[in-house]
Amino acid sequence: MALNFLEELEWRGMLQDMTPGIKEELEKGMVTGYIGFDPTAPSLTIGNYVQIMLLTLFQRAGNKPVVLMGGATGRIGDPSGKDKERDLKSYEELDSNLKYQAELFAKFLDFENGENKAVMVNNYDFYKEMNALDFLRTVGKTLTVNYMMSKESVKNRIERGISFTEFSYQLLQGYDFQCLYEQMGCSLQMGGSDQWGNITTGTEFVRRNLNGKAYAVTTPLLTKADGSKFGKSEKGNIWIDRKFTSPYAFYQFWIDCDDRDLPKFIRYFTLKSKEEVEALEAEYTNNINGLKKILAEELTERVYSRQEYEEAERLTQLLWGKKTRNSDLADLTGDQLQMIADGLDSFSLPGNDFSEPLGVIDLLASKTGICASNGDARRAIKGNAISINKEKLQSHAREISAADFLHDKFLLVENGKKHKYMIVKE
Repeated sequence: MALNFLEELEWRGMLQDMTPGIKEELEKGMVTGYIGFDPTAPSLTIGNYVQIMLLTLFQRAGNKPVVLMGGATGRIGDPSGKDKERDLKSYEELDSNLKYQAELFAKFLDFENGENKAVMVNNYDFYKEMNALDFLRTVGKTLTVNYMMSKESVKNRIERGISFTEFSYQLLQGYDFQCLYEQMGCSLQMGGSDQWGNITTGTEFVRRNLNGKAYAVTTPLLTKADGSKFGKSEKGNIWIDRKFTSPYAFYQFWIDCDDRDLPKFIRYFTLKSKEEVEALEAEYTNNINGLKKILAEELTERVYSRQEYEEAERLTQLLWGKKTRNSDLADLTGDQLQMIADGLDSFSLPGNDFSEPLGVIDLLASKTGICASNGDARRAIKGNAISINKEKLQSHAREISAADFLHDKFLLVENGKKHKYMIVKE
């Protein structure tokens, strides 16, 4: 039985706004709908994955998803959510980003099977034969400046200043919708709530220029309970791509998430049903970390692979398990140790710092700041808090030499149960 798309969004908390009539339109049968992705980054983050989930649920409900790659809009810059003019990317960088991003979508949407198989379109194709005069006559004439200035993405920038380039972005996004409606009967545009103004501009293009009826659906912007931006950790962006975020670091993002965020994250990202989610939440009421592991497993396997999930889980147990020994770490490959380093606070130190044995107090205090001072380092060692490669440090007279480094490069230092660091010898 196909999902009811709007009901699915509602129980997941993923429905912010929708235009009148979309419920009735969906009840008629398969609807073609799209989301646009501008190639302004080298890959896709888990922030983008919110919208990929929207397309996934849309397709699972029996509808036809269109991925619109912004080969044209990416050259302009979307002012939505920005408080200043963005730097324009070179055409070469944008084209490279677009090609790379396009390859990722095949992992999450079905482009091969069924009447509702996904389609990918590049909006550069709508404009590449259009000159400036054609654009002004065909596109620019559709809306008044007053209408365009009423949009939040523009109003928020007027006092600080906005270029005509970014001001015109909504014209391109509106015309995109018109082209997709005309060429493939695409009647729905979806996106984040910050795109509402641009999306409804598109419905106006369809209404005014084609005398058609088009619809809009948006999701709330996903925020974290602590106020920090979703999609980032202390180490930076979390990508859905092993080239930029290792499976281990990706897995750890979900394991380490704030307890308050977990109900929202599960609803946004699991493919389990409402009944399954509610049953799991009841079962794990007193074991929230167990529930985090279930979500982390599902997402790591989906975004990477089962094998890479298992490796991420193994590294997690080696790093945070109570019975890990030095010999267990020594069995890891250099790549596996690098993955752990990427997920921890790491310190890069010159190799010649260890050409002669270095006192552990110097390493902990002056070289890295793992301990605030020499005295703090001595107290931590006396309190049995410091471990080197999973071996408790017994004396503050201990020296660290090149021989202590795993694969001649990595040294794991722990200060208590929760604070772990990797020293990387360059």
